[in-house]
Amino acid sequence: MIDSFYEWYNALTTTMQVYWAIALITSLFFLVQMVLTFIGIGDADTDFDADFEFVDGDTLDFGGSMQLFTVRNLINFLLGLGWGGVCWYSICPNPLLQAVLALLTGVVFVYAFLIVYRQMLKLERNGAYHIDDCVGKVVDVYLTIPAERAGSGKVQVSFNGSVQELSAITNNATPLRSGTKVRVVELVDKSTVLVEAL
Repeated sequence: MIDSFYEWYNALTTTMQVYWAIALITSLFFLVQMVLTFIGIGDADTDFDADFEFVDGDTLDFGGSMQLFTVRNLINFLLGLGWGGVCWYSICPNPLLQAVLALLTGVVFVYAFLIVYRQMLKLERNGAYHIDDCVGKVVDVYLTIPAERAGSGKVQVSFNGSVQELSAITNNATPLRSGTKVRVVELVDKSTVLVEAL
């Protein structure tokens, strides 16, 4: 198996050997990087310090936020360069044009992965919420809230397009029935809010 690979590799031109070497090595690094990202290891905060910020957070980079000059983007660039070089070699006979097209493919890979990563972070952020963001919001009573803090009910609060149920109490003299519109006045604790009738 290894002998067959060496025979195949040695039969390639020098240019193709370079492209294949870059493609295979960076593919291995890319797979390791993706596995680490998906299992939750990867916020190594290793970004190069640059002013080109696109999104927050990154894997295996030098710094703190995902920027243009990072190990992640270097791997993505080399991945595109290697596989682009392999693909363009048989299509384009001009070596200079091959190199330019391979470089452009690398740049496209970087920006494509930046866009994908940004969308993934948006999905992650959309599911997260901070309870203090609901203060001042008008919300719906879900389960009746007893009068004068005699007990707690539930309200439904919308955070970034997702609806959350929070425990709620009130100082009102009468209970707040299900479906009533109320305003969140303050936080009582990390999971309970104080509301008032409108």
